[in-house]
Amino acid sequence: MTKPFNMDLFLSGVMTGSKVTQQRHLRQARFMQAAIQERWQRDNPWTWQLKHVRWFLTQYLKDHSDATRYYYLLTASLVWKRLGKDRDLVIAPAVCRNLLTVVCSGDRKSAVEQVALQAVRD
Repeated sequence: MTKPFNMDLFLSGVMTGSKVTQQRHLRQARFMQAAIQERWQRDNPWTWQLKHVRWFLTQYLKDHSDATRYYYLLTASLVWKRLGKDRDLVIAPAVCRNLLTVVCSGDRKSAVEQVALQAVRD
């Protein structure tokens, strides 16, 4: 019998920020893991392919708010960073356009806007 994959340990090296932010990333990463496991029987991020993460962001979260999808995009970028892969591949162009349209619709630049713009530039 094998042990379940420990997402806390997996992401511990790449997470920064406040305790609440780290807990949100862990909760969302576990949710991503469960959804991908249910769809493709891949319970370990080391076995995930780009199509799995993009499916989660574009199809599984299609009925969620733009803000929710944005935060899952940040979590997916952390997972991809931990895997040592190019995180720009995770960010589908259509997803970025939709998120930036919503985030940048106001006159004032908020911290979320700056983070979103930086994520696209990096």
